[in-house]
Amino acid sequence: MALNQIEEGGVVILAVDGNLDGEGTQALEDKVLALLENGTTRLLFDFTGLDYINSSGLRVLVLAYQRLKKNSGTVAICGVKDYIQEVFEVSGYDKIFPLYPTRIDALGAL
Repeated sequence: MALNQIEEGGVVILAVDGNLDGEGTQALEDKVLALLENGTTRLLFDFTGLDYINSSGLRVLVLAYQRLKKNSGTVAICGVKDYIQEVFEVSGYDKIFPLYPTRIDALGAL
């Protein structure tokens, strides 16, 4: 898994490539917690390059959502492939997270 951090218009974008499982999940969780501790309130996960996410990957997203919601922050997801979108729909996560087709769409909404 590769993780790239970009900031654009006050939104921290975490672009995740590859598979989000095992070690990758821990790296993402550490990054998210560090960002939240440093005051990040708007977080966008760009999953354009994501090929797979397991339940521990989804748990990191929920963690970010819960912490940001307490602080009036927002979290969104963009670039989800169709088969990963199905995981979000089956799990009900599409009701929790705003999902956008592209990074530009997400940034416009945030």
